[in-house]
Amino acid sequence: MMEEVGLEPERLEMFNIGASDAPLFASAVNEMTERARRLGPNPLKREKEKVA
Repeated sequence: MMEEVGLEPERLEMFNIGASDAPLFASAVNEMTERARRLGPNPLKREKEKVA
């Protein structure tokens, strides 16, 4: 569905992390932050700005 609306599927991932597993949570946050930086700005936001 994400591709249908113009987003890369890599922008979404679900993690199952226990409340006591802080290192795994921090790792997941770092991974998703780096992925977001690599993918760049939200393409839907750019489309919206073009329309406005």
